Amino acid sequence: MKIKRVIKWGFLLIVVALGAWSFIAYWMSTNDCEKYSRVPTTPIKAIVYCEYGPPEVLQLRDIEKPTPKENELLVKVHAASVNPVDTTYSGGVRIATGLRKPEVTRFGTDYAGTVEAVGEKVTQFKPGDEVFGGKTGALAEYVCVREDRSVVLKPANVSFAEAAAVPVAAITALQGLRDKGKIQAGQKVLVNGASGGVGTFAVQIAKALGADVTAVCSGKNAEMVRLIGADRVIDYTKEDFTAGGEHYDMIFDIVGNHSFGERRRILNPNGICVMAGVGGAGWHDEFFGRLFGELKAYIASRFVKQKFVAYIAEFNKADMTVLRDLIQAGKIKPVIDRTFPFTQVPEAVRYLETGHAHGKVVVTVSE
Repeated sequence: MKIKRVIKWGFLLIVVALGAWSFIAYWMSTNDCEKYSRVPTTPIKAIVYCEYGPPEVLQLRDIEKPTPKENELLVKVHAASVNPVDTTYSGGVRIATGLRKPEVTRFGTDYAGTVEAVGEKVTQFKPGDEVFGGKTGALAEYVCVREDRSVVLKPANVSFAEAAAVPVAAITALQGLRDKGKIQAGQKVLVNGASGGVGTFAVQIAKALGADVTAVCSGKNAEMVRLIGADRVIDYTKEDFTAGGEHYDMIFDIVGNHSFGERRRILNPNGICVMAGVGGAGWHDEFFGRLFGELKAYIASRFVKQKFVAYIAEFNKADMTVLRDLIQAGKIKPVIDRTFPFTQVPEAVRYLETGHAHGKVVVTVSE
């Protein structure tokens, strides 16, 4: 009985301590938005958000033009794109982004532009170079990026808008197929969510790596998906891909809208399901339900031959170089659904969140 009382009181103390920590952390969480109230010496436009909320919290504000450090490039941004991963502005997962207010107040990740200046220790780039890459706060007229991070020269055969559509989506597809899925030439791969930003790159990268690709998307996007390389297309509005007789070596699942058992049924005995994006891509109403389903699938797959793996993509220069080379060789081509002006970023995000964009949603920042 004494041991039970100790355990009971110990548990209660832990709960109380966690509650107190959460309360204090909530009220102490803040950000650096007060700096935006100062008049900048050299103003540029950027998208910032100081509070959580709907897309309208994303505001076009004047901020100070950044100055590159000795190992940085100053890039004039011509185009940027929006991604589901950027939806932290909504406050969906506050434990990671700030309990009461967002810790990071700049918006966007993907960009493409022209190098305007370089730091004294930069050797790989020079003013006038056209580049693209990933950087927090990319939706701004200028960004400073480190030379050794995820920035590479833009291929001449794509526009700034097309290059800006690449980084997050393409690196997610590349790392999922190559690193998590261990894709091999000749394998049969099914891409669930093939017409979206990540999906259009997944279809093309899988084909470039020699796979036989089946794409799952709506009928209205079927022709587009065939044009970028899919060997066959399943219209999910008419057919459940998990109910067919076909089997696959890999399912690259961006949507996460089927159960462990349903997906396992169509995997080969040693097949793998790569779950791209925790809980499905970005924040949405079904996020936690799908997150729980993916967690169950991951755990359940520990006890069977077929494997279910989840991951979060990470930027690095080597993989950005791989993507650049694939684009240069004509093996992948960015698919753009809509382009919005810099003044309409909330509208661009709202359109992305409908879940019906085919390809990427791009923002034109400057000419």
